[in-house]
Amino acid sequence: MRWLTLYARSRQASASLAVVVISAVAVWALARISGGDPGGPWLSTLVLFAGATAVSVGLGGQDLALDRTAAIRWTLRRAAHVLLGGVLIGAVLLAVQTMGEQSAPASFVVRNSAGLMGLAAIGAAWFGAQYAWILPFAWLSFSYFVPATTNTATQVLAWMMLPPGTAAGTWTALVLAVLGTVVYSVGGPRR
Repeated sequence: MRWLTLYARSRQASASLAVVVISAVAVWALARISGGDPGGPWLSTLVLFAGATAVSVGLGGQDLALDRTAAIRWTLRRAAHVLLGGVLIGAVLLAVQTMGEQSAPASFVVRNSAGLMGLAAIGAAWFGAQYAWILPFAWLSFSYFVPATTNTATQVLAWMMLPPGTAAGTWTALVLAVLGTVVYSVGGPRR
């Protein structure tokens, strides 16, 4: 069990968890104060984005050369890190939403948390852990301005804002989650 403690420390897990919880509570409180819907798609996606950004900091260790040459299998640990990060940010949002009347559906939270963590993992593999936030930020910014249409290509671009159960949104998030997990777990973060 000592390796798990060391891994969590090297990946700044406690700081990431604190940021995930604080951002979820802060957005919920601001929405309640302003009279907005804390369970709306924009605010829920913003909380999940903040969580994915916080978790993405830990997708790279202090010494990438050590990570690549260590005598342990990093592939499973990296995959578990991405998957547990997605579960964590989704669970925190669902827990915070229990304090209010309105809430985003669980299927919406699961879809967006999986897709955003997949994007963060792709970002860590392509740009490095310190810049892993770039892909989720760019896609979230773009999807905010994409008009809602029935065109499949547009729905793929705006998958984060689509209602749960939309095939294009679900498949896009699933592909991003699987692709991100595989790319990051096999290749690791970029130096």
